[in-house]
Amino acid sequence: MRPSLWADRLLALSARFVGLVILIATLLAAAASFLYNRREEADRADRVAMQIDMRLRDHVAVLEGVRALYQSDSQSSGPGIRAYLASLRPQVHAPGMEGIGIAVAMRQGTPAAAEAMLRQNYGRDIPVWPATSQPIGFPIVLVEPYTPRRDDALGYDMYSERVRREAMRRAWQTGQPAASGIVQLVQEKGVAKRQPGFLIYVPIYAGRTAPGDTFPPAAFATAPNARPIEAFVYAPFRIGDLMTAVLGSQIDTIEGLQIYAGEGPAAPLVFSHGTMGWDTHEEKLRIGDRQWTMRISYGRLLERIGRPFGIFLFGFAIMLLAMQLHRLQQRRVGAFQALADEQARHAADRELMIGEMAHRMKNAFARIGALARITLRESTSLEDFETKFDGRMRALSDAKQMLVTGAVGSVELGCIVRRELELAGVSAEQLADVAGPEVQLDDEAAQALSLAVHEFVTNSIKYGALAGYGHLAVGWHRDGGEIELDWTESDLPETPHIDTESFGTQFIRTLIERQLKGSWSRSAVDNSLSIVIRWPDDGTPD
Repeated sequence: MRPSLWADRLLALSARFVGLVILIATLLAAAASFLYNRREEADRADRVAMQIDMRLRDHVAVLEGVRALYQSDSQSSGPGIRAYLASLRPQVHAPGMEGIGIAVAMRQGTPAAAEAMLRQNYGRDIPVWPATSQPIGFPIVLVEPYTPRRDDALGYDMYSERVRREAMRRAWQTGQPAASGIVQLVQEKGVAKRQPGFLIYVPIYAGRTAPGDTFPPAAFATAPNARPIEAFVYAPFRIGDLMTAVLGSQIDTIEGLQIYAGEGPAAPLVFSHGTMGWDTHEEKLRIGDRQWTMRISYGRLLERIGRPFGIFLFGFAIMLLAMQLHRLQQRRVGAFQALADEQARHAADRELMIGEMAHRMKNAFARIGALARITLRESTSLEDFETKFDGRMRALSDAKQMLVTGAVGSVELGCIVRRELELAGVSAEQLADVAGPEVQLDDEAAQALSLAVHEFVTNSIKYGALAGYGHLAVGWHRDGGEIELDWTESDLPETPHIDTESFGTQFIRTLIERQLKGSWSRSAVDNSLSIVIRWPDDGTPD
């Protein structure tokens, strides 16, 4: 294989390799951009979850501060807690809570102590409600900051309701803040648009048993394997208000947000904002001692997919451009190579033509030399030589001229015969009788027959029918795969003598036998001469 072809293949392989590298780099860049955008959104979702967790921890810290204040001086719990919350202002620094309340322990059927605390805190009689079958209860004796809507919660025994009771028991058993399941807050009674809510409880264990306390030991609640408990500090939350307060204006940048109170598919949906997209991130929220689930979607389809897709398109276009440039270069190289091959073929053709021309010229010179020698032997004078030699050369020239003028590789037999007869003065009417099928002759056959017919015409002008002493008939036909040419001269003054052959006749016989691969015969009887030439038919149709 020639070196240039190896170089072309190596260049093509290199171009494909570079295109593949560009494509892989593009895919990696697009994937990296996609993953970066996803990681960025995941970080934002994680920050939102952390923001909610921190706000709830702030709320729990406020509850624990109230518990510490209550434990330090339970006798002044109402005024002291009011003053503490007024200076702390949790509704400003940690918005989202519906207030902070105290629910004190009570044996069932003995609400007097709790109702006394309600009268002390709010200056009017507020009964404990509802009546339940539970042996103990925890009525609300304080909710601050006070609003008329929160007034509906005063005196409510939270231990009477199952969901609240389960959270209170967990806080009681563990001593840690506990969150309830989803409930309808009692202060929602008069609200037009209610929201799902929950509560967080912090236990206050019993710590004083000295005589003279205004809160007697009979108000302590006890349970197996648990410390006696005196009260709960709690905070109610409306989930919609909590999320709005925590996220603020940030919620407008979120396409979709869903909060589920729990884990798994059975967890109830408690908050929903916007429309969830395909790019959803899931985060866990710590609500007291419970775990909630947050699903968040930013809907940044253009940034998530558009940027990587744009990178991919750009890299793909660069790859296509590189490949197209390579194809153009290959076409140019191919065009140059084709031109070089064409030039090489032309050079080879020229060499072949020159060789063929040299061969033909050699044959032509040999034939002319033979004609000259034969004509010289037959001639009686220089003038006779000139006449004979000129005629024979003209016959050769005419045959060659027919080939060159027609720009073909063969000449028709009828053209040769009619041309020689026309030059001899045969009339158009007589030429019309010269007929036969179309027979195409190549260069060698045309020259041989031209010389043969020329000799026949020359002899006929001197001694035969063309001298005006008889009748000439010329024709040819196909016969069993051969062409037969008949030359017949009749009504001659005498029968021609053909016992001996001149040098010219011998030369014509040689041409017919060697160049035509044929044969000829002559006969002379009854004042007539008949010449028959036969040679193989090349298959040209009539």
